[in-house]
Amino acid sequence: MTTSTPSSSGNEEMSAVTERTARRSAETALFMRDHVLSLVSHDLRSPLNAIHSWAYVLDRKIDATDATAQRALEGIRSGVEQQVKLLESIVDTTRAETRALALQRAPFAVRPLLDETIGDVRAALAVRRDVALELNTALAEQRIDADRERLAAALWLLAVFAVEASARGATVTLDASVDASMFHASVSWQATPAALTDAALPHVLENFARAQATHPREAGRISWVLGLCKRVAEAHDGAFEQGEWTDGVPTTLKLRVPLAGA
Repeated sequence: MTTSTPSSSGNEEMSAVTERTARRSAETALFMRDHVLSLVSHDLRSPLNAIHSWAYVLDRKIDATDATAQRALEGIRSGVEQQVKLLESIVDTTRAETRALALQRAPFAVRPLLDETIGDVRAALAVRRDVALELNTALAEQRIDADRERLAAALWLLAVFAVEASARGATVTLDASVDASMFHASVSWQATPAALTDAALPHVLENFARAQATHPREAGRISWVLGLCKRVAEAHDGAFEQGEWTDGVPTTLKLRVPLAGA
């Protein structure tokens, strides 16, 4: 009599999905930190430059014999210099890890990557959230010359964010296509911002990242958590777009990457 044992392939595949999900989540957090530091560096330098310039103007207007005014000007200059040094020694140094995004380009078929992404997001989050995740594409054998791992991380984040921002019973669709020179990926769904911070729902992304994504965006900036998508697209000489969203209204995330490197 032969005793059969349950196949371990299912457990092994789920373990692999869990491992990839943990890695993708960590990558998302790292690039969000980099994106926030980039904004901080840019947004602080502009007013500091203005303060420095006005201090120069005041220096030419104020009586050189006025000791109190001269001390005030020196305090302004000193404060500006200290802030600039902080930006250079802390913010810029911290960003150095991801500032130059190295790519490992190689030709690969796009369709298996799309199938893997949908499978991972479905197993890690969509099923648990009762969100339907669909792939809409006619791609079969088409290939792209890019960094497969980086592109995989970006596509994963597109889909995960959409699922995170969807109510139970919703449908998230990943559309993918290629034209003469570009690979296009677009994730569409009906926005439910409150789902991002609903403690009763399962989540993959960090609390802070999800909470910030519900805030109004300034000057068309992307949500911080999507920094990885932007960096990966731009490193490939492509682009990333986050559509405007209102509760209950369809919205999209779009990523495009050239089929071949320059």
